[in-house]
Amino acid sequence: MASLSLKHIYKKYPGGVTAVSDFNLEIRDKEFLILVGPSGCGKSTTLRMIAGLEEITEGELFIGDQLVNDVAPKDRKIAMVFQNYALYPHMTVYENMAFGLKLAKTPKEEIKRRVEEAAKVLDIAHLLERKPKALSGGQKQRVALGRAIVRNPKVFLLDEPLSNLDAKLRAAMRTELTKLHDRVQTTFIYVTHDQVEAMTMATRIVVMKDGLIQQVDTPQNLYDYPTNKFVAGFIGTPQMNFIDGNLTKKGDDVYFNFQTYSIKLPKEKLDEYPALLEYVDKEIVAGLRPECIRDEESEFAKYEGCTFEAYVDVTELMGAEIYLYLVVGNSEYEVDNTKLIARVSPRSKSTAGKTVKLALDATRLHFFDKETEMCIAH
Repeated sequence: MASLSLKHIYKKYPGGVTAVSDFNLEIRDKEFLILVGPSGCGKSTTLRMIAGLEEITEGELFIGDQLVNDVAPKDRKIAMVFQNYALYPHMTVYENMAFGLKLAKTPKEEIKRRVEEAAKVLDIAHLLERKPKALSGGQKQRVALGRAIVRNPKVFLLDEPLSNLDAKLRAAMRTELTKLHDRVQTTFIYVTHDQVEAMTMATRIVVMKDGLIQQVDTPQNLYDYPTNKFVAGFIGTPQMNFIDGNLTKKGDDVYFNFQTYSIKLPKEKLDEYPALLEYVDKEIVAGLRPECIRDEESEFAKYEGCTFEAYVDVTELMGAEIYLYLVVGNSEYEVDNTKLIARVSPRSKSTAGKTVKLALDATRLHFFDKETEMCIAH
């Protein structure tokens, strides 16, 4: 088993294109680490540098205590699972899984034992004589994983392995991968642009943008304590609402003002984040998760000083909840209105085409600097 250490890693291509900049990360032994971010943020390039499929321009990569910058991919004791599975179409499932071991001149009996063991773990023992064309997407995915498992690698690298599957199968395979990680007790490094995959499977998540690490933390901490506006907006479905406004002070009370509404900030938030007082009479961006907007009248008393009205543009029934797409403000210029999404109870009486009264939980407001987009308060 292995920990990994990436120290000041850069990837630069000819023409001055920098795909990854100053990447520093300690990956713990047996961790399920996920690199997440929008397309083109450098996550797959980072994974390929770990695999040895891309040359590291600058920096040092250690697997365990060994510097592996110049070590060939086959000698790094890692196994990679690709997005397109990369199975040989003319070989059976057994032959596909055994291929790497044959190249390594592993004895036949040992190959048979390892392949059958992996097939049992992945529930594909009954498919060993089939060719890839006779397999479903989920079965191909398991074969690709099996081919990696039989090599007993120190590190598993997975590059968007679920992106070709339908939504239902993707959800099932997320569970399977989590169970597989628990069983094989090996370090997993996984790349995806799907933050739901990251939130449900990772022990830690690395959020990337433009080749730079934005934040590394547990899924819950990323959700509750994003370091900047990008992380706050990327993690969470539906995404966090961002509201442009300003802070004002009346006596000892501080208010967040947007459109025609003033929301009184709880004293505890000001005590915990005194830096907010530096933004009084300045523009600021508030962030609010959709579940922190309420539309039940019975709760309004609890959120005194934090109510506002909004026009319900669209409603989406999701079964266990309803998403309300809201517009606050009555400007004839759409750009001047504030658009919000609320996640409410399926028993909600709010309907599209009506203006409704709402309350927000001010204790859950995040605040971001308008210029730097760094978080000031959670």
